[in-house]
Formats: sequence, C-alpha cells, structure tokens
Amino acid sequence: MRLACDLPCKPKARVAFHRMIAVTFASPVESSQFLGALSNKSRTDRNGITVVCGTIDDRAVEVLHTGVGEETCRERIGKFLADAQFEILISAGFAGALTNRLQVNDLLLAQNFSTIDLKQAQISLSALSVRTGDLLTRRTLVHSREDRERIARESGAAAVDMETEFIARTCAARGIPLLSLRVITDTPHQPFPAPPEVLFDVEQQRTHIWPFAKFFLTHPNRVPALVQFAKRTARARTTLGTALIRVI
Repeated sequence: MRLACDLPCKPKARVAFHRMIAVTFASPVESSQFLGALSNKSRTDRNGITVVCGTIDDRAVEVLHTGVGEETCRERIGKFLADAQFEILISAGFAGALTNRLQVNDLLLAQNFSTIDLKQAQISLSALSVRTGDLLTRRTLVHSREDRERIARESGAAAVDMETEFIARTCAARGIPLLSLRVITDTPHQPFPAPPEVLFDVEQQRTHIWPFAKFFLTHPNRVPALVQFAKRTARARTTLGTALIRVI
C-alpha cells in the first residue's frame, strides 16, 4: 500500500532543528560528494553504528552507510531508525540499468518504493536527466547483458540495486516517508569491468586486493574498461550529490 505526501516545506530560518532528513547510501564510494557539501559536519554513534550529521542550508541531515546487500543493510537500518524521528528518508546510491531505456548518469526515482508524491522531486531535478520507473532489489549483483534483459522481462523493472527493498520495509514499519533516488552507473551495453565477485565481496563488505589485481593482470584487455568504469562512477557520484542537494 502506498502512502503519499508532499515534500515538506519549511521556513528559511529556524532556531532549532526538531525533525531531520535521513539519507542512506550503501558505501562511502557513493556518498563522498554529498558529504563534502554538508555544513556543521560531525560523527556520532547510534546503537553501535556510525552516523554522519550535518546541515544543508537550514535543514538538518543525518547520513547512514547501510553496507551492501541484505544482511548488513537490514541490521544497520534497523539500528539507525530504532529511536530516531525523521520527516523523510532518502534512499540514495548507485544502480544498474536492466534495459537501454536508462543510460549511465541518468537519475531514477523509484516509483514502486517511494511513498511520497514524486512531482515535487521531479520539479527539483528538472535540470538533470531524471526518469521514473520501478527499481528491483536483488541479493546479488547482476552483471551480464543476458541476465539484465531476462530480469527486466520477468520483473518489469528499469534498474536494480541491493538495498532499497529492505530500507523501504523498515521505513514502512515505522511510518517514515521514503524517497528512492538512484543514479545509473552500469547498463547492458556498459557493464561492470570484471565479474561481480572480483569487484566486491558482499559477505565481507570489501574488495580483496589480490583477486582484483590478479584478474586485471591476467586480463589486461579489461583495464581500459576498469578506467572507464572509475570515470563513470566519479561522474555519477557528482550527479547524485547535486541531485540530493536540490531535493533537500
């Protein structure tokens, strides 16, 4: 069941912050541009997890890195929202396109997970390449063109990530409005430069340097694709940070 509300409109000057905006990312790779734009930045511990606090203009913001994938995300988002009051949570980060309707650096407002009226967000993002569509959350990275096309046919989704469904469930249980905003970093025609297990170990939440280096040493023809992927993610990080500031 979908809940709908307008994005909150607050006065330009406030003496104190009573309700805050929460923003989640899977990892610091996605968040660094946005975190660099925060004023009055500090870190705090909440229920054993690290939260970054700051402000955008007159809005108080708290940022959580959920980790990649279901297990870590469920644990961290549960602790993050256990005793906090937010007027909205923005689930942000990278996503992979399942079809060629979305291109690298496009923004996707996930209509199936967002529980606010997306019209206001679209207006805020009108200067950027933004689309609406369904987002699918899967427990593993989707890599090949064939898998992407098959999943798109079966699900009807435009893009895929590994966290939003679990964030949405927790927000729904606590009555917190959700905006799902993702930027596309890979597509059927521009996939990952290496198999997902080489790029990131979800269970251990890290990239293992030796398998990573070994793959590219033994597949030197994939090095240009790695360089291009790094450039794409850097650009996507900038686009995402700009979009979040506009929405907030």
